Amino acid sequence: MAITLREWARIWALAVAMHCTAPVSAEQGGNTVCVVCVVVVALVEQMSEVHNSTVDKEVEKLCDLFPAGTVRTACDGLVLEYGPEVIRLLAEHETPDVVCHAVALCAGGCSLFPPPPEGVLSRVVIARTGSLLKGTLDRHGVAPRTAPPTPPGLPKICRLPGVRELCDIIYGFANNHLPLVDDDHDGFSTAKTFRGTDWRGQDCGPKDPTWHPGAKPVDDDQIFDSNCNGIFGVNPVTKVPYEKELCEGTGQVGMVVLGDSAAAHFHVPPEYFEAQLIGNHTFAHIEEILTNEFDWPMLSASTAFYTNTSSFPNIDGPVNSSYLVNRGRNRCAHRDYQNLGVNGARAGSMNSTIQEGLSRAPETDVPAFVLYALIGNDVCNGHPDTIAHMTTPADMQAEALATLAFLDTRLPKNSTVVMMGLADGRILYESLHNRIHPIGKLRGDVTYSQLYDFLNCLEISPCRGWMNSNETLRNATTERAEQLSMVLEQITLEHKFTNFEAHYIPNVFKDGIAEWVAEGREAWELIEPVDGFHPNQIANALTVDVAWRAYEKMGLLPPTNPHNAEIDKLFGDQGGY
Repeated sequence: MAITLREWARIWALAVAMHCTAPVSAEQGGNTVCVVCVVVVALVEQMSEVHNSTVDKEVEKLCDLFPAGTVRTACDGLVLEYGPEVIRLLAEHETPDVVCHAVALCAGGCSLFPPPPEGVLSRVVIARTGSLLKGTLDRHGVAPRTAPPTPPGLPKICRLPGVRELCDIIYGFANNHLPLVDDDHDGFSTAKTFRGTDWRGQDCGPKDPTWHPGAKPVDDDQIFDSNCNGIFGVNPVTKVPYEKELCEGTGQVGMVVLGDSAAAHFHVPPEYFEAQLIGNHTFAHIEEILTNEFDWPMLSASTAFYTNTSSFPNIDGPVNSSYLVNRGRNRCAHRDYQNLGVNGARAGSMNSTIQEGLSRAPETDVPAFVLYALIGNDVCNGHPDTIAHMTTPADMQAEALATLAFLDTRLPKNSTVVMMGLADGRILYESLHNRIHPIGKLRGDVTYSQLYDFLNCLEISPCRGWMNSNETLRNATTERAEQLSMVLEQITLEHKFTNFEAHYIPNVFKDGIAEWVAEGREAWELIEPVDGFHPNQIANALTVDVAWRAYEKMGLLPPTNPHNAEIDKLFGDQGGY
């Protein structure tokens, strides 16, 4: 079997980029290196079989399938460090798990693929014979390697050759949860990614902090569009500014979500994990996907502003969002959306840092409809003693109340805050455990149950409590989720706030799944295929209808603007996005 260095390089760099942005903490980062390695090696092995490939001797073109920049730099460094040894081991028909143990990127014997008869660690001793890597072997057949220390606050993957620059860029902007390009520091941007317009409405005044989506219009926008909704000027007949005539008194609100990776719409394209689908154009959009942290807020249930996925080759399905529904009810709310969804967010991190990214001023902006949607991470972690690391009801109450107190200082009067309960993640294992994961589709050799066990063995599962064959543990995790949901509901019943009313709704995914199944579909069709954890594009669109039916029953629907047709006639797409 011959394997091209080019194939090895491009998949390796992709996996590094994915795991640099995945919802995994810095403390968990050490074993993510193992996941990266196993995924890369498996895909390279499978691609060699699919393409009957040969070794490419043109080293200068190893990573030419990536655009020039940080991903290609990481690719170059990694292939130079590990490429020859990985190729040697695969040529000897070692499994991906054995290969990654042999090059010291995995340890402990955790295995994603069916292990060799003698076991992973015993096989490693044999595989290391003739190693191209320097150093002596330890008792597991692993060569000790000297690596630079991990940069403070970053996952250990960031110490790998060529990856530090990539990590510096990703963590340098993403940990602040604010746009990277924002000259006037108003929280809005003209760039798409790096927490820009894919996440928040486009800034129409990048040099003036008083001009931004959701602002009260300056001088009724008689000449300029200061609130970025595309409505400005004066009616030549009535002599009244259009903002005053068409928007004033219509109950205009902006749409904001404070959430986690589900709110941000975490999605890794499944074709990245299927060797038979990987081609010259598979990774053409990797830079854009990477700088959005593998999140797709512009297609999410809360803040999608695209109406279909035709512009995106790496994702497919129907599109709907709370922002689109709100804008449909009042065209004056054009561009007024903010997605503060963060991979891995839970109540504590929301209160400590994430909420600070909210761009709203009580005196100079219009009211907002805010969804507090932390649906899983307070009960999800990768620790062996997972229950001990779940948020307690007392801590949930303290953290959530602190966030609401903060919102009361930032939101204009007459705003609304809806707190959504946690999900019941038992559906994950129940619907997926015996299905084949994309990485195993070529040979049918990896199920979701195997994936969950592998991640649990490495102690980096996004949710050990639910992604687990132990039914008792799955039920206990749901019990804690229900307890935390009750805390949120009680808060909305017992506490009053100055600038907004707080309400509670149960998690909408349960009803969405029930409606889907009632139509003769299957629940697994609503779950992201790569991670086996997040709601997919279909689920995002489906749950919008569920949520807004609930808002209607609760009397929370924003008013419908009677001037919508006139706005459409006069201003068309209102400047787009």
